[in-house]
Amino acid sequence: MSVAPLGLIIPNWPAPSWVRAGSTTRSGGISNGVFASFNLGDHVGDNPALVAENRALLQKLANLPAEPAWLQQVHGTDVLQLSTWQGHVVAADASMSQQVGQVCLVMTADCLPALFCCTKSKQVAAAHAGWRGLCDGILEKTLAHFPDPSTVLVWLGPCIGPSAFEVGEEVRQQFLTHDAAAISAFAPSENPGKWLANLPMLAKQRLVAAGAASIYGGVRCTFSESEHFFSYRRDGQTGRMASFIYIQAD
Repeated sequence: MSVAPLGLIIPNWPAPSWVRAGSTTRSGGISNGVFASFNLGDHVGDNPALVAENRALLQKLANLPAEPAWLQQVHGTDVLQLSTWQGHVVAADASMSQQVGQVCLVMTADCLPALFCCTKSKQVAAAHAGWRGLCDGILEKTLAHFPDPSTVLVWLGPCIGPSAFEVGEEVRQQFLTHDAAAISAFAPSENPGKWLANLPMLAKQRLVAAGAASIYGGVRCTFSESEHFFSYRRDGQTGRMASFIYIQAD
C-alpha cells in the first residue's frame, strides 16, 4: 500500500535549539474512508491495526526518539508529569517533561493543541484544549508547572476557526463569567441565540492573563481546510491529528 508524504507542520517560533516539535495533518498514513489517511486516534472506530501502523509511521518518519505518551483525553484539566509515568495510558489532557527524549503528545480534530517550552530551562509540555478544558483552565494548569510563565513560549496548533465554531449562549456565558474580556472572542452567528467563538483568541487571553507573553500560531482552521485536516464538527466520524514536543539530546 502506498503511503503519501507525511504532512508535518513545524511550529514557526523562536524555540531553543534543543526543542523538537510538530503537528501532523491528515496526510501520510494508511487508513482509508473517513479516516484517510493519517489517523492516529485509536478510539474513533478505525481499524486498530491501521492506527497502530500510523503511529509507528509517525515515530519513524518524524524521527521521534521514543513512543509518545498517548493520553486518554477527557476534556479535563489534569496534567501528566512524565517523570513519574509508568508507560500505561493515563486519563489526562496535557503532559510535560524535563527529560531528554520523552515525547509529550496530544490528539485533536477541532480542539486546540498547545505546545509549551521554556527558554531558560529544559522543560516542555503539550495540552489539549477543547472549549470545556479551555474554560476550566487546562492551559493555566499546564503553564503553572513552569517556574516562570514569562519565560515560556506557547505555540497554538490547528483548530476549528472563528468562522466555523458555533456555540450556544451557555458556552459564551461560562467564558464571560471567568473573564469579561472574553466578550471580544465571540461574534453573533446567523442563527439566533448562537455565537461564533474564536478559540485561539480565548486561549491567548487566558495565557496572557496567566503570565505568558510569547504566543505563536493559532492561524490554521481544521474545519475549512478539509484537504489538510480532520474535523469532527465538519464530518462527525473522523480521524485525529497529533501535536508533539520533546527535548532533544545534546
